[in-house]
Amino acid sequence: MQFANTITIDRRPAEVFAYLADLENIPRWNYAIGETRKTSDGPVGVGSQYAQVRTIPAHAEEALEITGFEPDTRLSIQGVLGPFHGEITYALAPADGGTVLTNSMDLQASGPARLIAPLAAARVKNAVAANLEALKQLLEKA
Repeated sequence: MQFANTITIDRRPAEVFAYLADLENIPRWNYAIGETRKTSDGPVGVGSQYAQVRTIPAHAEEALEITGFEPDTRLSIQGVLGPFHGEITYALAPADGGTVLTNSMDLQASGPARLIAPLAAARVKNAVAANLEALKQLLEKA
């Protein structure tokens, strides 16, 4: 399942990237995540690893790794996301003093989830769009 959502945030790309790159901020804007914590040593960058607790649709522990880290431009994360394994990419571009943020998802289901993945695609895309709207509201309030 592949899809993308795009949103414009009234903050400079450096501010948006800094907030996104601190994956421990995820629970503040993603309603399905209860906790995200860094589990590797060193500064945040390619190879940084995180443990995450998902609360929706069911309680699950997930592992994430940063696979792409281009400050103010692109952040990629790979890992287990609920019933899916995949990659999330955030591409940032400056726009009139703000940032156009495009979030691309490439998710593969395994096991029984493969049967429902086509049906869940629109719902997952809409949930991601709602999370991006929450991110926008959070960053624009700051």
